[in-house]
Amino acid sequence: MHPTQSDQPKPSPPSMHPISAGLGATIDAYRTCEFTTLGAGGTPLTWPTAAWRRPDGTFLITTSLAFAQKALNVRRDGRVALLFSDPTGSGDPEAPQVFVSGTAECPEEIHTGPDEAAEYWRTLFRRQPHSRAFVNAPGRWFMEWYYLRLFITVRPDHLEVRPPLARTANQPSREEAPAVVPELPGARLIARYPTAVLGAGDAYRSPLLARVRPRVTADGFAIPASALEGAAPGRASLLVHRHDELLGGMHNALIRGDLVSDGDGWTLVPRRVVEPTGSGRRRDALRTLRTARRSTARYLREHELRRPRVRWDDFQALARPEGG
Repeated sequence: MHPTQSDQPKPSPPSMHPISAGLGATIDAYRTCEFTTLGAGGTPLTWPTAAWRRPDGTFLITTSLAFAQKALNVRRDGRVALLFSDPTGSGDPEAPQVFVSGTAECPEEIHTGPDEAAEYWRTLFRRQPHSRAFVNAPGRWFMEWYYLRLFITVRPDHLEVRPPLARTANQPSREEAPAVVPELPGARLIARYPTAVLGAGDAYRSPLLARVRPRVTADGFAIPASALEGAAPGRASLLVHRHDELLGGMHNALIRGDLVSDGDGWTLVPRRVVEPTGSGRRRDALRTLRTARRSTARYLREHELRRPRVRWDDFQALARPEGG
């Protein structure tokens, strides 16, 4: 008699990569990381986010319903990657970069309060003090969408510690910079930012990440072959983003395209630029708020859910300054 599928032993989840106390402190000091999920066509899609390292070794990432695509990606393909590479606000400009890859899951539950992420929110309010105003009236009406959250849990199975970018060799010379920026999608963004985060896939299309210094050329964005070991030609992206010491002045944009090899290095041939919050102008902020509210309503409608109520009092309690 053959065993049925239900009789077969379930495969054990991959063992998590241990993180030492010292390295954990370095990771915890980072204000943001770059988080990559795989789009429906396999494109690595990378966005800056805050990640909380739980006591059990997993990472918690939250996303609002307005920007739920990363959650939808995880539900379709759980392979993800994180890169801690921008130490702004950490207090250590020479902090090593840390690359983490693993598998993620995202339940359907919508969190309307801090729940098990209380420490995540407490830390965020402390590091981003201007966000405390969002949980008080009249900010609640504008920001309700932001506090309807999905929780993504990442189990790390691979970890690499890399030197700070300033100590790496993948920096083009100033003489290589073009006098005139070609009219390629994203070229002016790449020319304006000193570094970008390359998201690519390996031979199995699992996501890889590296902070690089692309060089603008007539064909695309040139990247040294040594910048990302194990990468394979295919769909890829370049993320540029910034924030100040208090997580203000944020801007991010993602350049999607194809990674091709010329034998001596890589070139990201750009196809499309996604700039979700615009360039930072006031009218961009208003447009982002309108879009976020509509996207939230669409998510609820498509999942046949009523609009839940945010538990403002719980958020407000965590937002109070220490000793206040």
